Amino acid sequence: MIDDLWYKNAIIYCLSVGTYMDANGDGIGDFKGLLRRLDYLHGLGITTIWLMPFQTSPGRDDGYDVADYYSVDARYGTLGDFVEFTHGCEQRGIRVIIDLVVNHTSDQHPWFKAARSDRNSPYRDWYVWSDKKPANANQGMVFPGVQKSTWTRDKEAGAWYFHRFYDFQPDLNTSNPRVQAEILKIMGFWIQLGVSGFRMDAVPFVIATKGAKVKKPAEQYDMLRTFREFLQWRQGDAIILAEANVLPKTDMEYFGRDADRMHMMFNFQVNQHLFYALASSDSRPLAQALKATKPRPASAQWGLFLRNHDELDLGRLTEAQRDRVFKCFGPDKDMQLYNRGIRRRLAPMLGGDRRRLELAYSLMCTLPGTPVIRYGDEIAMGDDLSLPERNCARTPMQWSTEPNGGFTISDTPALPVISEGPYGFEHVNVAKQRRDPNSMLNWTERIIRMRKEVPEIGWGDFTIIRTRDPAVLIIRYDWRNNSVLFVHNLDEKPRETAFSVQLPGDVGEHLINLLAENHSHADKRGQHRVVLEPYGYRWYRVGGLDYLLKRSEIETR
Repeated sequence: MIDDLWYKNAIIYCLSVGTYMDANGDGIGDFKGLLRRLDYLHGLGITTIWLMPFQTSPGRDDGYDVADYYSVDARYGTLGDFVEFTHGCEQRGIRVIIDLVVNHTSDQHPWFKAARSDRNSPYRDWYVWSDKKPANANQGMVFPGVQKSTWTRDKEAGAWYFHRFYDFQPDLNTSNPRVQAEILKIMGFWIQLGVSGFRMDAVPFVIATKGAKVKKPAEQYDMLRTFREFLQWRQGDAIILAEANVLPKTDMEYFGRDADRMHMMFNFQVNQHLFYALASSDSRPLAQALKATKPRPASAQWGLFLRNHDELDLGRLTEAQRDRVFKCFGPDKDMQLYNRGIRRRLAPMLGGDRRRLELAYSLMCTLPGTPVIRYGDEIAMGDDLSLPERNCARTPMQWSTEPNGGFTISDTPALPVISEGPYGFEHVNVAKQRRDPNSMLNWTERIIRMRKEVPEIGWGDFTIIRTRDPAVLIIRYDWRNNSVLFVHNLDEKPRETAFSVQLPGDVGEHLINLLAENHSHADKRGQHRVVLEPYGYRWYRVGGLDYLLKRSEIETR
């Protein structure tokens, strides 16, 4: 089968089953509850649901400590409930991708239990062991300040095991061919149950060499080709969206220079510089990040996001840039995490300023790639900083003014629903915003609809148009003889900007505003002059006089 590049113009919506909708009243979200909310998601306009881990797990790391890859955790339902959910998605034209967490397992996984209990177990070499504590045990922690080591002694095994993450998450020995074969088996199982792909967790760690004698891990990129080949063979349109926070110089190693590795990657480089741009009103470092990540195969795609379920990682910024973002969006120590990031949700980070929220979402939807929306951000949900680590941004979805925000009828939800302050469910919820035509929810629905009508962003080539004002970012996309152009003002003050579209003939003389009636017409010098309100944005379709005449004929029929 050949590739179906559906992901090039998708709208991905990330949610956690356990905090989305509880149908049986036990305080924990489940697949039956999620099934009830599919019409809401369909109405919002999203095309793909990304499910965070829902397999059997002790739940010590929000499900990322998997204890059985071939199951649904009983708290969320059954495999039958999952299939009903994927069937419901298919009926509505919505695809499903799920988390693939194969860098490590839970220490309660049967594989690890067998490995620790017997040196001769066939599962012993599925993990990474050392008879002595390695000298570099205090290096390479993913969670500095919380995690103390990457090696832990197991009394039952009589040896030390490697864990890049928490000590209850032993790393799989992914260099082992049997482990790689099992990963393919896991993918094949869920593909058969209706998923269209996977968001692969911690990809650089999955493909890195591991062991006590490994001083500098080497990436085994051929492993990515193996995953891709399996998916192409099993289901031609299935994809892998890689979580890989790497430098631009290695992007092509993950995509594959022959487009034979990862279909998609999250663009962490752009994400971090986007937040610096929002904090500093300076688009130039963001423009540089866009240019640095421009090279990619024609069939590959970036995943663009604002906030996700983890902290906002700022590790790729300079120290001065990082301090600027901290000062603006996370000035207090309890807002920061792991000495590198901010653990807040988007709305409180931006001070609840509707103008800045719209600007941020407009940027996410118009930068090169596929937008990935975090559940609750469509209604500008807040966070609960009293919860530990990243749980503060993982609170239950707020549906109404009913107790617990309509998430559950239980008095003991899995995580507390935000109930106090300006982001409490009494003020911020779906039901209230549905009835308000000017709400964040209805604005998000409109911007999603418009984003799907400009496939040039997902498919085309982009050009950053120079402007003398660093607070203004202008991007043009060209695809199949069509062009669109987007202008953003990153500053709190109004800006006037002048630019030319620089396309052959008179094509660039007229810019048709896709969101309002104030179109732009070039002056005699071919210049467009646009006045942008504070945090203002414009979406334009580029069209010459012939285009305008044709449009007028169509509208008057």
